[in-house]
Amino acid sequence: MRTTRILKAIIVTAALPLLYLADGAPDALPGMSLIREAQAIVGAPATPVSVAGVARRTTRRVVVAESTAVAATSQQQAATAQQQAAAARPAGAPAVGTVVNALPAGCKPEAHNGVEYQNCGGVFYRAAFQGNNLVYVVQ
Repeated sequence: MRTTRILKAIIVTAALPLLYLADGAPDALPGMSLIREAQAIVGAPATPVSVAGVARRTTRRVVVAESTAVAATSQQQAATAQQQAAAARPAGAPAVGTVVNALPAGCKPEAHNGVEYQNCGGVFYRAAFQGNNLVYVVQ
């Protein structure tokens, strides 16, 4: 009994260092090696100075800067178009966004970009609902 216990202790003591030295990587060749293959992880979140991390941040900054510039340009173009439309409006015309319950006389329907407008002497109205009431909004 005592010899069995001693034999088991010797086997475990000899096997543990061998298991530690064995390379258990799935892509490794069968057998044992004393040193594992070195592997570098580039661009991991914990490496802020890595090439991949710098490239990722630079790309993000460029995309944000370009989208901000595009948004500013589109806002400027919309403001210019609105100013030009306001300058082309007849004198005494209601302000853009004014809501009226009925159209003035002499309006003609016109479609622009798939939306139906009423052209009343150069002032365009778009039909809308306010609750259950049909109203017209100056465009």
